[in-house]
Amino acid sequence: MKKVNDILNIKDTPKKIDSVFLILIFALLMFGLVMLFSASFAYAYYYRKGNSFFFISHQIVHTILGLLGMFIISKIHYSFYKKVAVLMYGISLVLLVLVLFTKGDANGIKRWIDIKIIQFQPSEAIKFSIIPLFAGIIAKNSNKMNNFYYGVLRFVALLLPVVVLMRLEPHLSGLVLICLIAGVLMFIGGTNIKWFILLFSLAFLALLYMLIFSGNYMGGRAYYWLHPFSDPLDKTMQTDQSLLAIGSGGIFGLGLGQSRQKFMYLPEVQNDFIFAIICEELGIFGAFVVIILFLAFCYKGFEIASKAPDKFSFLLCAGIVAQFGLQAMLNIAVVTATIPNTGIALPFFSYGGTALVIQLWSIGIILNISRYSKTKKISFKKLDKTSA
Repeated sequence: MKKVNDILNIKDTPKKIDSVFLILIFALLMFGLVMLFSASFAYAYYYRKGNSFFFISHQIVHTILGLLGMFIISKIHYSFYKKVAVLMYGISLVLLVLVLFTKGDANGIKRWIDIKIIQFQPSEAIKFSIIPLFAGIIAKNSNKMNNFYYGVLRFVALLLPVVVLMRLEPHLSGLVLICLIAGVLMFIGGTNIKWFILLFSLAFLALLYMLIFSGNYMGGRAYYWLHPFSDPLDKTMQTDQSLLAIGSGGIFGLGLGQSRQKFMYLPEVQNDFIFAIICEELGIFGAFVVIILFLAFCYKGFEIASKAPDKFSFLLCAGIVAQFGLQAMLNIAVVTATIPNTGIALPFFSYGGTALVIQLWSIGIILNISRYSKTKKISFKKLDKTSA
């Protein structure tokens, strides 16, 4: 890693990585692996030719790959991502185009690129690449963010192809998450609040248009969210079984491994709806433990961001932390039927190799930023004066 830092002309003396944040990561990972095996072994046995360990074994392999990458990346200076942000964004856009030429699933939804031994979602790549790209632009133009061109138009222009391509997949949940991450970066970067009101109004109208005129995919999900028990044998089955699992858990749950809904009643127990199994087996208590872990993760992550050495690293760290926090919040909202079913995974818990590896690699960036933390927090009032 010295060669990389030498190329970047890094003269800072790095400290040790933040040990408390690292402990939180391992706590989430271990908890996630335990719950993934508990939630998935029945489904894996039934659909994977009697191999109950199918999902957990793959997840462990990706966990190891992710952790190796995380520790390597934690030694690469964060400024490296400012230099390659445009390249990463460009490659991610190309992948989003390529996925449209894949076969897709039975419903014609195209989200995966499958190259024999490797299967990945391009949306995971674009989700990450937006963060250093926006962070670099904001850091460079920090005193101009009140201007419509610098504070809004440039970001909208960069998001527009992403919106179009992900709408064609379609991948509404990923699109919403990316827009929320972009909004968080713009907000803390200094974009004027009046432009946010304008953007929110336009986004709401666009979403309303898609729900009304986009056929059964989006409009149907909105309808069945408003009528959650109207079709319990088909369209609302997933939501109904999820709520049944949550209600069955009570305060302390049925016990680890004792879920009934995971036995082919609740679809996607290993992925989007794993939180429902946590509630069923560990009860409200287990659900609160998960939520508290994510809150602690966000608190510690934003604390690292507040002590970042410059504005780019502050925005980079804050953007990554916001991604995890928003994704966890949206997943829990979907599982509890607070928002329509959008098919979004729970970080560290849901099955998914591409997502887990990229998540852990992005954690490596936060750990690297923690190695250059200042002793005092960045003042939000003085943020615009912080050098890029």
